[in-house]
Amino acid sequence: MRHFGKLWTFAAAATLAALVCITVAAVVMRYAFAAPIQWTEEISGLLMIWIVMIGAIAAERDGQHLAIPLLVDLLPRRLAAAVNVLVCLASIGLLGVMGWFGWKLAERAQYKLTQILGISWFWIDIAVTVGCAGVAVYTLLRAVRLLRGEGDAP
Repeated sequence: MRHFGKLWTFAAAATLAALVCITVAAVVMRYAFAAPIQWTEEISGLLMIWIVMIGAIAAERDGQHLAIPLLVDLLPRRLAAAVNVLVCLASIGLLGVMGWFGWKLAERAQYKLTQILGISWFWIDIAVTVGCAGVAVYTLLRAVRLLRGEGDAP
């Protein structure tokens, strides 16, 4: 399971590396050879949404999402844990709704193709569902740890 969790870090890094390489190649081709690569904008957009969603999964896995626990830190330990569990459950609910709408969007856009490469918009829009599902899983795991009294450590 530990190695599976690192898969998200590798996937985010590989996607970011691909975006950087494509961008550098596009700049070199445009300015050095006056022959721009036509499809870089399409691929860049696709890679950007996947970087964000995969990065969100990795951030949740590592407990690195932004949190301002000022008020919760003032509460007694058990009450703070209960509030954290409630926040986790509310987050999972919101992620479920967002993931569902992402799926419906991807489903409706599956026959819409990008202009140059003809990639189905399904592969762009489905990133929202994948990201929401992955973040929800790691949020659920955090809630289970809190319920077991194992703290909020990732």
